[in-house]
Amino acid sequence: IKIALDKALRLEELTNQFFEITRYNLNDIPINKTSIDLVVLLNQLIEEFYPMLEKRHLQLKVNKPDTLIYNADGDKLARAFGNLLKNAINYSYENTTIMINMIENKDNIEITFKNKGETIPEYKLNKIFDKFYRANEARESSNGGAGLGLAITKEIIQLHNGTICAKSRNDIIEFYIILNK
Repeated sequence: IKIALDKALRLEELTNQFFEITRYNLNDIPINKTSIDLVVLLNQLIEEFYPMLEKRHLQLKVNKPDTLIYNADGDKLARAFGNLLKNAINYSYENTTIMINMIENKDNIEITFKNKGETIPEYKLNKIFDKFYRANEARESSNGGAGLGLAITKEIIQLHNGTICAKSRNDIIEFYIILNK
C-alpha cells in the first residue's frame, strides 16, 4: 500500500508540473506585478529550504543588499528561485556551500546561484532549460524531477523581461539571472 501511495503521489506531482508548463506555453498567463522586496522573498525561501540544507549538510551563504525593490509577480519569482535553490541542494556535493549573490545595477538586477557539484558538460548545458531534459540521467526518477523545473524557471524569468543562463566548470555550477528594470 505504501508503494502504491508513493507512486500515486509521484504521478500527481508530475501531472501538476506538466499542467503548469503547459500553462506557461500558452503565453497568456496572468502575471500580477507589484512592488516587492527581492531580499525578503529570498529570505522566506531560505527558511523553507533550511531542512533540506540541513539534511544534506550544506551551508548557504547569501550576499545581498539590505533591500532590493523590484516590480514583479512575487509568487512566480518565488517559484523560479525555489527551483534553482532546490536544484542546488539536490545536486551539490554534501558538506559544501551554496552561494547566492544579488546585485543591483543601474539598469538591472543580477542574481547568481552557485553550488559545488558534478560538472555539467557543455553539450548538456545547451539543453538544460528544455522541457523534460534532465542533465543527470543516472538519478532515479523518484529522487529527481521530471525535467520541468528549469524550463518553468526560464519561462518565469522571461515573463519578467529577464534572461537566465547556466555555466559549469571545475565542479562549479552557476545560474545567472538578469532582471531588467
